[in-house]
Amino acid sequence: MINNKNKNVLGYTFYTLIFLSLALPVFAMSANSGGATNWVDLTEHPIGLFSLTLVILAYAMVMCEECTQLRKSKPVILSAGIIWALIAYQYSSMGVNDVVIDAFRHNLLEFAELFLFLLVAMTYVNAMDERQIFMALRSWLVHKGYSYRLLFWITGGLAFILSPVIDNLTTALVMSAVVLAVGKDNAKFVSLACINIVVAANSGGAFSPFGDITTLMVWQKGLVEFQTFLLLFVPSLVNFVVPAALMHFFVPQDIPEPINGKIELRRGAYVILVLFACTIATAVGFHNFLHMPPMLGMMTGLAYLQFYGYYLRRTHIETPQDTEDYGRVGDVVPSGTKARPAFDVYGRLARAEWDTLLFFYGIVLCVGGLSFIGYLSLLSQHIYVDLGATNANIVVGFLSAVIDNIPVMFAVLAMQPDMPLGEWLLVTLTAGVGGSMLSIGSAAGVALMGQARGIYTFFVHLKWTPVIMLGYAASIMVHLWINADTFQMSVTGG
Repeated sequence: MINNKNKNVLGYTFYTLIFLSLALPVFAMSANSGGATNWVDLTEHPIGLFSLTLVILAYAMVMCEECTQLRKSKPVILSAGIIWALIAYQYSSMGVNDVVIDAFRHNLLEFAELFLFLLVAMTYVNAMDERQIFMALRSWLVHKGYSYRLLFWITGGLAFILSPVIDNLTTALVMSAVVLAVGKDNAKFVSLACINIVVAANSGGAFSPFGDITTLMVWQKGLVEFQTFLLLFVPSLVNFVVPAALMHFFVPQDIPEPINGKIELRRGAYVILVLFACTIATAVGFHNFLHMPPMLGMMTGLAYLQFYGYYLRRTHIETPQDTEDYGRVGDVVPSGTKARPAFDVYGRLARAEWDTLLFFYGIVLCVGGLSFIGYLSLLSQHIYVDLGATNANIVVGFLSAVIDNIPVMFAVLAMQPDMPLGEWLLVTLTAGVGGSMLSIGSAAGVALMGQARGIYTFFVHLKWTPVIMLGYAASIMVHLWINADTFQMSVTGG
């Protein structure tokens, strides 16, 4: 265990240094003046350089979260506060603070829409977990007695299918639980299956706004219509199948021992699944037909769950599996334990990934601060103008493997490059699946390193990076081929 942790530290440090060496020379170059009347280019000002250094250090701490046990939200929230305080101080000294306030509120609105959307999605996922839907799926797979190779494909295939609906992180955690339950005595199977799940979950999340934060951000910006993301289905499938087919021959052929016990769904499980589908439909309808933010549709869908939760509590039917404190109407039960309602929607809200949500707050404001200073305009010039949109979007995939796809995609959106629809689909694909090349490149990979600690590690994943890169390259070529006509289309909004 100690050796694996030390290896991970070295891995994080190595890739952080690579990022610093690539980013600092670019950011240090001078920028052209422009933008709003009262906007000031601070890219060469000490405040700008300090802010840039602060963000890089904060993200280096995020990358080392597994080793330091410091939650990733803490350094980025602190950095965001310091950066905007420094910007406000500089503009106040010039007597033009209003432009800073407007820019900050714009970034805060970006986060608020993302936050409320994700909060509802996480609440529904937690509700499905409480109704034991994921446990039942795990139990069903375990009891089938499949071989390791077949389970390798089943868990990967399910990850690809489920991630567009319940997001790649949740899907990866559910499927890894199955893998660990079935193959706990076979480290080789667990490590390969975890790599396959990460690749599959990230691939599946690339063609749905609900599958990954990057696709969600592009959709909420109005750049790509909901149904248009389906054009990425085949390239995403290729990205998953190519490395899985090559890893297949290294997966053990043995059959794991069966596990006793069966999980029963709790009352209302299927109804909650239907309500989640209705919530998604509401969000899509609000956005496509009423031109309102998808967040409004999701919050409306939360009311569906709230009313159904009220119904479940009021009509609870006791079962032999209930504990004495479950489903009681009174405040306490005979033993003195406080009663738990049959369904508590606010309890599901409380179980949301708050560290992740706060991390998004810090990232949005940090990147927004760098954009306001002038660095993203400069970076856009050197990447999207000098390299060309296609090459730049391919580079974005490699960057997302090193520094995570969320800040990378937010930075691209903040740059606002003038690209046709095909290029926006390409950057959505590369940012989504590019993180699979390294275990630290996506939330799914980082989560599985913790879940399968000591078995699925940074260097275990790194050994298969060349194979994953083949899938990455193949998916890009397939997109350029089958979606060639979209490179002549303009985007829907911006």
